[in-house]
Amino acid sequence: MPQSALLLGSGFVATPTVDVLSKAGVHVTVACRTLASAQKLAGNFASTKAISLDVHDTSALEDAVAKHDVTISLIPYTFHVTVIKAAIKSRKNVVTTSYVSPAMQEMDDEVKAAGITVMNEIGLDPGIDHLYAIDTIDRIHKEGGSIHAFRSFCCGLPAPENSDNPLGYKFSWSSRGVLLALKNDAKFLENGKIVNVKGQDLMGTAKPYHTGFLGFNLVAYGNRDSSGYRERYLIVRTVRIVMTPNHVSRYHIPEAQTVIRGTMRYSGFPEFVKILVDIGFLDTEEQSFLKEPIAWKEATKQILGASSSSENDLIWAISSKTTFKDTDEKKRLAAGLKWLGIFSESKISPKGNPLDTLCATLEEKMAYEDGERDLVFLQHNFEIESKDGKKDTITSTLCEYGKPIGSGGYSAMAKLVGIPVKQVLDGTISEKGILAPMNPSINKPLMRELKETYGIECREKIIT
Repeated sequence: MPQSALLLGSGFVATPTVDVLSKAGVHVTVACRTLASAQKLAGNFASTKAISLDVHDTSALEDAVAKHDVTISLIPYTFHVTVIKAAIKSRKNVVTTSYVSPAMQEMDDEVKAAGITVMNEIGLDPGIDHLYAIDTIDRIHKEGGSIHAFRSFCCGLPAPENSDNPLGYKFSWSSRGVLLALKNDAKFLENGKIVNVKGQDLMGTAKPYHTGFLGFNLVAYGNRDSSGYRERYLIVRTVRIVMTPNHVSRYHIPEAQTVIRGTMRYSGFPEFVKILVDIGFLDTEEQSFLKEPIAWKEATKQILGASSSSENDLIWAISSKTTFKDTDEKKRLAAGLKWLGIFSESKISPKGNPLDTLCATLEEKMAYEDGERDLVFLQHNFEIESKDGKKDTITSTLCEYGKPIGSGGYSAMAKLVGIPVKQVLDGTISEKGILAPMNPSINKPLMRELKETYGIECREKIIT
């Protein structure tokens, strides 16, 4: 009898996931709240059907999960606990792309008792980044070496030739999610000291990041809390994982004095976002004037508290709320805001608050067009000392371009998820419990199939 998978959600990575599974002979059921969304995806593949499913309906969710060998949860992470509970009840496996939350980790004993696998953190970031970080860390430790500094930065960007807007960015998924992430606090270890950065100050900490690839003009900044990545997961010589209470996925590098995971963007992005933060365009508080389709310049006037909606007065009001490095930067950023249309007569798409109203415009003006492609760039940087005292810097780099939009191929950001689902189904991944790719016995087969099937791998270089 063919194996079966229930896919919750029809978004960004769903299509290549269904493609991988369909080609492997897996029968897939695509489940969305709206049947039309599920049908749009399912109609393209053999042995794939669509259903309408509301995950708030516990009985319906449990029934759907029970009918399949594995459930792939691509819905927001807040629903994963509900999905896992349904899977425990019917003793079925689960795969997600999300970080393991404390609430999920608390279910580890129940998941093991049910004898099921719940595989998480298996996309690009988190996902491929874990595979190659663990691989290098494990090898260096086994050779008797130590890691003094670990830096890991990742980005999903338009290819350089398609980065033709003031942010150097285009949206292939929710612009709201992208922008809200820019307001998160950051925490990391640098030279033995914990550094805390408030969300409103995050863009001001972005610095040029030299990857060794001179064709990329990139800047980097911290992403959430990196401080715990030193040692909450302990990879021991028997290649098993010892977990501390309330852990989330971490690496075992207790000797490291610098540990930072973060995000890269093209140069110019942080300064532009900093202005949006400073002038209140990322606020989520409801505003009555943003519930009607007024002119953008009138909306901007009220958000800023400007004296009039003339362009000069709006720029003056912006200058009173933020700072510029110099006159050239002020001109460049003002030109970018003008390009967005916030000084214009164009009508807003009213969403009730500044953030969502801005997002509607960003998604209209900054979507990928036919013929354009995306880029994934991931780099780990290890400062190491070998057993004999020799010091080196090792980089492990992935540079991957997606297929052009409209070509029928997939973006660089969306190729991974189907592989771990297939490996859970065929027993390659057989460990039970709440898992993440922190164990070489899990990681090696994933790395091998990524390389052999897609040609995706991080390449190491010793640069000093």
